[in-house]
Amino acid sequence: MIEHVVVFKVKDDVPELECEAMLHRINSLASLEHLLYLTMVPLFRFRSSSPSFHFTHILHSRYNSKDDLNAYTFHPTHVAAVQANSPLVQDIMAVDFVAHDLQGEFVPPRGSAARVTLFKLKEGFGNEVKDEVLRAIKGIQDEFKQGVQFSCGDNFSPGRAKGFSIGSIVIFPGLTQLEGEDADEGIEVYQNNDKIKEYLECVVLLDFLVPVKGM
Repeated sequence: MIEHVVVFKVKDDVPELECEAMLHRINSLASLEHLLYLTMVPLFRFRSSSPSFHFTHILHSRYNSKDDLNAYTFHPTHVAAVQANSPLVQDIMAVDFVAHDLQGEFVPPRGSAARVTLFKLKEGFGNEVKDEVLRAIKGIQDEFKQGVQFSCGDNFSPGRAKGFSIGSIVIFPGLTQLEGEDADEGIEVYQNNDKIKEYLECVVLLDFLVPVKGM
């Protein structure tokens, strides 16, 4: 299964009604045949180990294959929504990875809480180091006892990823469970890990709530 994550920095002067229209345009794409799941919402919380990054909204969607993701990307309805939203967006970043080990339903439960973590590695390290970092991330997140879904993988779409090469997603039953996992020290969990801290250039944490009702 393919995880597709896009994060946006909406311009500060965008009126609330236009922002809501932007969300509606993207969420209406959930009915496209190539999609398993899609939601776009404001971020509940954003944290980054680098001040260079700041985002306000997130899109999370899932597909059976890279071909399905590609079909969605070039679907005329999706292209039209992107073009309509483009004037409202100051910055954008996207990461895609294969969720080999995803357990549970592919649609996160309504009302659940999600944490997307993106990792940018220092330059000069090869695939062996990346594999080591991936194993360490999985080990750390396996300790999130209240998580109900977990996926982690190597980004295969570097074009819009700003150098971030690893992504992970943990789904919790709700906000209480997410915040119960030492949420305020989320970045430090990785930065202080002896197995990977020397390889990390930046870690970004993006927390959001899966809507209770369709948007």
